[in-house]
Amino acid sequence: MLWHELTVHTTEEAQEMISNLLYEAGAGGVSIEESGTLNKTRDTRYGELYDEPLNDIPEGEAVIKGYYAETVSMDDIIEELAPRVAELRGFGIDPGQALISWKTVDEDDWAHAWKQYFKPLRVSDRLTIKPTWEEYTPADSAEKIIELDPGMAFGTGTHPTTALCLRALEQHIQGGEEVIDVGTGSGILAVGAILLGAKSVLALDLDPVAVKSARENVALNRLQDKIAVKESDLLSLLGGGERALDTAAGEMWPSARPGHPLEPGAVSAGPGSEAGYGVTLPVKIVVANILAEIIVLFTDDVYRALQPGGIYITSGIYKDKEELVAKALVSSGFEIMEVSREEDWVAFTAGKR
Repeated sequence: MLWHELTVHTTEEAQEMISNLLYEAGAGGVSIEESGTLNKTRDTRYGELYDEPLNDIPEGEAVIKGYYAETVSMDDIIEELAPRVAELRGFGIDPGQALISWKTVDEDDWAHAWKQYFKPLRVSDRLTIKPTWEEYTPADSAEKIIELDPGMAFGTGTHPTTALCLRALEQHIQGGEEVIDVGTGSGILAVGAILLGAKSVLALDLDPVAVKSARENVALNRLQDKIAVKESDLLSLLGGGERALDTAAGEMWPSARPGHPLEPGAVSAGPGSEAGYGVTLPVKIVVANILAEIIVLFTDDVYRALQPGGIYITSGIYKDKEELVAKALVSSGFEIMEVSREEDWVAFTAGKR
């Protein structure tokens, strides 16, 4: 089967937003390749060795590819996509040159070829991410394995922001916590939280593709009784209803639509049920690995969703947005407990006073 491969040369800062735009334009799959320069500071504490550049993409840039059925008019897709990419500047996101091109490729050239580069990865003292098609034997009984097939959703664990969030969860989960994962993507953080000892997780995402992928990965890890995956956002969960569509986040994510509201203090029908949410508000931990521009829009909502003394772990923050997010957290009443960095990405751990 033949597909049209659309390529956007952009910045690492804009990669998640442009990926979302490609999906909303009908892409059947998206791949992201960041700069592989050796100038980046890389985390080698778990034995990774970087002795040569991974690619020739300039530092700070990224190449994003979207795949469309052969019957789709690529002229129409580009006509729709180009102005929306340019509009990102109005939200403070620099898309760089944003050069767009396309060609026709065979399905086997993209649908499975990337899997040869996705190997078992030790991301923390206790967590290893293992793709389903790879064999792997844990080093010891303390090592927890996240079985993962990311499909078309963001979150393989190889991205610095995912690893930063998993390490923060490992540091702060003591056992028995209820957790909300906002923008769950592949569900990797939700699965990791349970393996680290959390009691239950409510995993939220506005992207139906991500919701499907997360549910599949939850099932792969046999955690359906502890993780509920819902197509919703935090504002809707807290009773925001239709107001979610009127926010700046709604403008940036046209696919956003409110889910079922859950008032603070309500108890779910059970974590494994379709109607149940699996947690009782307020919760002990909220984790969100999404764009900084979205993070700053709902810090007040996260504060409402947390118990006093609760923990908010958030990443997806490019280095030039660190101050923006820090100010939003403090303005909402959070105390910043820790700031972690890897390559050009930042993660915050903040506490509710």
